[in-house]
Amino acid sequence: MMSWKNTLTRYGSLSIAMHWLMLVLIIAVYACIELRTQFPRGSGVREALKTWHFMLGLAVFALVWLRLAARLVGPIPDIVPQPSRLQLRVAHAFEYAIYAFMIAMPLLGWLILSAEQEPVPFFGLQLPPLVGASETLAKQIEEIHETLGNVGYFLIGTHAVAALVHHFVRRDNTLTRILPAR
Repeated sequence: MMSWKNTLTRYGSLSIAMHWLMLVLIIAVYACIELRTQFPRGSGVREALKTWHFMLGLAVFALVWLRLAARLVGPIPDIVPQPSRLQLRVAHAFEYAIYAFMIAMPLLGWLILSAEQEPVPFFGLQLPPLVGASETLAKQIEEIHETLGNVGYFLIGTHAVAALVHHFVRRDNTLTRILPAR
């Protein structure tokens, strides 16, 4: 039976579950905001998709802190065979960028809603605004949010491709460490 804690050879079930849950949430966040454009402005479906985009984004924001805490309490499994120092540095830089992305994007979304004086819904709760009303600030933050959203496609895509390269080309255990046990 698999432990919920990380070991030196494999991620524990908690880390594995959090990794894949975050992926599903991020896909859902992107899907909601992309699919909304298929519906007329002001329609119930379009508004529902926007609301789900906000709530799921904030769920990513809440869970990323739990994921970081879980990461800090246990060891990180070794990659076998071990990659070069340069590869490890690049991998860590991408990892930090993905964590920054999972923190920044929902926070920027919250700031946009706050500056627009819109409610900030979170599964039946309404979160407080982070800033006062400012249409100018909302537009500026929205541009940053959209740009980072596009960067997110690159980060996530590169992360996935790197995992596949590690598995099929380098033939190391990078991918298998984070897959659920068979």
